[in-house]
Amino acid sequence: MVESDCSESMRESNPELDIHNPFVRQTKYWHSLEDGRVQCDICPRQCKLRDQQRGLCFVRANVGNQIVLTTYGRSSGFCVDPIEKKPLNHFYPGSSVLSFGTAGCNLSCKFCQNWDISKSRQMDTLASRAQPEAIVQAALDTGCRSVAFTYNDPVVFQEYAVDVAQACRAAGLESVAVSAGYHSAQARSEFYQSISAANIDLKAFSERFYWNVTGAHLSPVLDTLSYLKHETAVWFEITTLLIPGQNDEPGEIEAMSRWIMDNLGADVPLHFSAFHPDYKMKDIPATPRATLNRARKIAMEQGLNYVYTGNVHHQAGDCTYCPNCHSELIQRDWYQLNSWSLAPGGRCSHCDTLIPGRFGLQPDHGTRKAMPVRISR
Repeated sequence: MVESDCSESMRESNPELDIHNPFVRQTKYWHSLEDGRVQCDICPRQCKLRDQQRGLCFVRANVGNQIVLTTYGRSSGFCVDPIEKKPLNHFYPGSSVLSFGTAGCNLSCKFCQNWDISKSRQMDTLASRAQPEAIVQAALDTGCRSVAFTYNDPVVFQEYAVDVAQACRAAGLESVAVSAGYHSAQARSEFYQSISAANIDLKAFSERFYWNVTGAHLSPVLDTLSYLKHETAVWFEITTLLIPGQNDEPGEIEAMSRWIMDNLGADVPLHFSAFHPDYKMKDIPATPRATLNRARKIAMEQGLNYVYTGNVHHQAGDCTYCPNCHSELIQRDWYQLNSWSLAPGGRCSHCDTLIPGRFGLQPDHGTRKAMPVRISR
């Protein structure tokens, strides 16, 4: 299912929509329509735009009867984070990642935790500027193993993200996408050719929730998850933010876990995160820890081997266990790694079971808290 038009698009004429603006880049995922509009094909929303009109994401626009990206080289800021904050628990645990985002989003989540960035309509939000090579150098200078596209969805700034990811690969760095997975099949294929790892937000497991709360649809996200599993070598994990009364019913958790088990397998890590009141859902209480523990138990009963909890202090939900002998392999306390019982090659040191993921010979010991970074122009 797709939208017939872009309900939040805006017409305006200003320097930000000038093809000669250095932050404006031409894109290729679009086509012309018979009525004179141009359709953006980066995601299933398929915004249909007239000249000088922006899509719902706000950062992709029709300029001169072609779709352009208006935020190339501009960022809302850079920060060194622990990789577990993305969250990724099976991708070089303990390592540091240089995180950044731009502005805009192709979903309209009423619970958005980064709404001041993803829903920004102010270009001065993008105070930081950096070309791909400068970002890579900053990652190297700060001891990061990878660069993450996060805070807002990299789908909407795909051209910038792909160039950064390719520069990372040339420098021996990894690249990480934190995305809602709302991506068209054609654009998605190019994007993930350069990506090392991803965390996909599976917002819920009902079309009702997706349409009423995010303004999107469930099936394209499931398609992205299946694509990552069966057609790429990208390491990926899944996060579901549990919102009281919205997507936390045991039956829905069971159905989602069963779908993951049947379509992606037992070894895809699943993270249940706690909601806190924000944006347009300030009247809903924070998620109780008991809800996360219950969801974790349900998912594991369905056969999933690696189920975690986030945004709450719950050590059992932070740690990685061997699914065969149940030994504790990586002990975490929030983002702090306290013990490591993985043998070289990512195997359980007790029973030699192979643990899926990307693991070094020993844990990295990067930052345990966020550290803002300023990149020189």
